[in-house]
Amino acid sequence: MAKKSSRSWREKVEAGREAKVVEITAKTAGRFGARMGQKMIIPTPKDVEIVIRQVKEGELITPSILRKRLASLYQVDLACPLTTGIFLWIVAHAAFEDIQMRRATQRTVTPYWRVVKNDGTLFHKFPGGVDVQKTLLEEEGYTIEERASKGTLRVKEFERYLVRPG
Repeated sequence: MAKKSSRSWREKVEAGREAKVVEITAKTAGRFGARMGQKMIIPTPKDVEIVIRQVKEGELITPSILRKRLASLYQVDLACPLTTGIFLWIVAHAAFEDIQMRRATQRTVTPYWRVVKNDGTLFHKFPGGVDVQKTLLEEEGYTIEERASKGTLRVKEFERYLVRPG
């Protein structure tokens, strides 16, 4: 049985980490689809939260755009996809926790539900799964459709709502 962490999701976001800029090496170039010598930011959960908080009602963001914005923020070539994904998950859980603990309302919380996969599908690993994300997106006026070929839920015409990458 997995041991439960003693820190809250919010504490994990607020932890005093610092972002780190690293240079892409021959070993990591292929792994991240980058070239040797490029600079990559390893962001913090707080960095990820800051970018998501900038996504206004009526807008959506994808992990790819999120990473481009993080890279732009730090004036580097790319953002680490692995840590960005992990920190997105932490930020989503912290926001959900903030609502449950009454530290925030749906209007003031980090709008993690506005993050959709690169193909517009919903995240099953977000708190409450796709059902909660679907409900929150529908409350903002989005139409959610089921993709018959894959049995997944997707925001209809999601491309129309995407924020700009930079």
